[in-house]
Amino acid sequence: MEPFVGGLAVALGLRPRRALLNDVNPHLINFYSWLQRGLTVSETLLNDRDAYYRARKRFNELILAGKADSEEAAVWFYYLNRTGFNGLCRFNRSGEYNVPFGSYKTVNYVTDFGQYKDSLENWVFSCGDFSEVRVEAGDFVYADPPYDSAFASYSSGGFGWNEQVRLAEWLAQLDGPVVASNHATVRIIELYSSLGFELRAIVAPRRISSNGDRTPAQELIALKGLGEAGRVLEDLPRAIVNKL
Repeated sequence: MEPFVGGLAVALGLRPRRALLNDVNPHLINFYSWLQRGLTVSETLLNDRDAYYRARKRFNELILAGKADSEEAAVWFYYLNRTGFNGLCRFNRSGEYNVPFGSYKTVNYVTDFGQYKDSLENWVFSCGDFSEVRVEAGDFVYADPPYDSAFASYSSGGFGWNEQVRLAEWLAQLDGPVVASNHATVRIIELYSSLGFELRAIVAPRRISSNGDRTPAQELIALKGLGEAGRVLEDLPRAIVNKL
């Protein structure tokens, strides 16, 4: 189970037969729900400034009109995320997408997502706060929240320090194996250490950031209750690096 599924890289890297995948961003979950149906794109996707801002305007119109769960909204969400600045996904307090146009020389767009239909067939997607996800005893949980940093606007509600603490405490009380990743800040290390997690570190490149910084950074891996499930660590660090 992933309470913060994000870009789906870890789930696709590990390929579990069944998975419960959650995110607080309804537009992301809507996109994945359409992938399960075999999404195809009929609109023309251009790496062009004017086309980008027309698409962003249309996407926000769909949100305001209550059509954020439509196939069209899924297509424009994909396009905006691929074309916008630094791969950011950011919303203002009104829930509108506000990422500016990117600076990519070329963008390779996918227009037929049929290849993902079979992989996602037995996966369940949900949208909401992580604490609302139903976790059964013994479920393996991988948590990849927005990292502890000054930038916390991946969704309209944000994810600040209070949420970091609430998440760590929620993970600590789960009855099953848990792996969490985060930026290795002093307070994150102290937080997870105080709750009894085993801590490990990996160095990984930054592929997405709010300021374009790609400097390799130390990432924290917090572990709890793995037991025999510890074999997942053979593949998980590589999957975590791939999603950064």
